[in-house]
Amino acid sequence: QVQLVESGGGLVQPGGSLRLSCAASGFTFSDYAVSWYRQAPGKERELVAAMARNGDTTNYADYVRGQFSISRDNAKNTLYLQMNSLKPEDAAVYYCRALRLTVTMRKYDYWGQGTQVTVSS
Repeated sequence: QVQLVESGGGLVQPGGSLRLSCAASGFTFSDYAVSWYRQAPGKERELVAAMARNGDTTNYADYVRGQFSISRDNAKNTLYLQMNSLKPEDAAVYYCRALRLTVTMRKYDYWGQGTQVTVSS
């Protein structure tokens, strides 16, 4: 059974830090590109950060570059998002995603259930 399970969300004061984790199971994690998205109330889901399957390429949304850091541990089948200097506008539900396109263009696309991040004093 394929699963992506996020954890590490919660309430943090402005300027604080959180580290999100996403534990994968039921598929070969190292074969997948991974990413973090977020969705605030009343807004569309947006890409935060992405990483290639071997971790050698990363990409960040402009609004988190230098503030957030994506990483993965393929030995532990886990994806991480280190979030620093959090602002109220970073508050959202954060989702992890694992995506693979085969050479025959078959798509495997898995999402976690989300973890809430609240930034408030």
